[in-house]
Amino acid sequence: MSNISAKQGSKTPFIALLAGLCALLAACSGNVERQEVAKGPVVLAAASLQESMEAAADDWAEYGHPHPILSFAGSSALARQIDSGAPGDLFVSADQDWMDEVAKSGHIKPETRRTLLGNSLVLIGPAGSGDADANMLEKSDQLLAALGDGRLAMADPDAVPAGKYGKAALESLGLWDKVQGKVASAENVRAALALVERGQAPLGIVYATDAAASDKVRILATFPDNSHPAIIYPAAILATSNNPDAEGFLDYLASERGQSLFKRFGFTPAINTSD
Repeated sequence: MSNISAKQGSKTPFIALLAGLCALLAACSGNVERQEVAKGPVVLAAASLQESMEAAADDWAEYGHPHPILSFAGSSALARQIDSGAPGDLFVSADQDWMDEVAKSGHIKPETRRTLLGNSLVLIGPAGSGDADANMLEKSDQLLAALGDGRLAMADPDAVPAGKYGKAALESLGLWDKVQGKVASAENVRAALALVERGQAPLGIVYATDAAASDKVRILATFPDNSHPAIIYPAAILATSNNPDAEGFLDYLASERGQSLFKRFGFTPAINTSD
């Protein structure tokens, strides 16, 4: 009997160890499951925000929040995706019009809407292009000479904010009728930038922040602020969002820290905190 008792006693530490390991594995499994559930907010943002929004998302995640999931495209394309039921938590448009369209369809939480940023509009050429007259935008003959047989790259002037701003500016300066037949319409402002970067267009119209993000282009002239509607970026939480971090991330973007980060990328501060 004593031998049997001794053998049973020797098994006790092993059984206890096995039970402990099982409990640890179960706890780890539970943690993994909780981590998978805790997903960052899905942010649908205008293409011109790519580098700055990525930096903002990284900064936000350093506070211990789940990293936001970012999707970039032209504001018009994003608005249509939202209207079609695309999942998302936060929409950041490059103009008021497309945010208004989404709001009219009931796809945002109106009380969360606010203006985040501003920007400016510039005329660009390839980095290696020659010096340009600072008054090129006031001299149509110089602009046309610079274009030659090439195209003027710009986002779709009938739909995409950067293109709409560009068209308005050219109309204001009396240049649209002279260049509209030479326009290379792109799906968003980054696609227009790429045409100039690759040398497929001698000139392009983009935001100042887009030009600053590329070492393959140079700014030839800046459009006067009064030649086009104010360039502003409204943001709002989507009506279908139930992500607990969506509102917090939006607050962060509008905060002093968030605004300081965007300023480093060339954006101007928010005009106000709500539309």
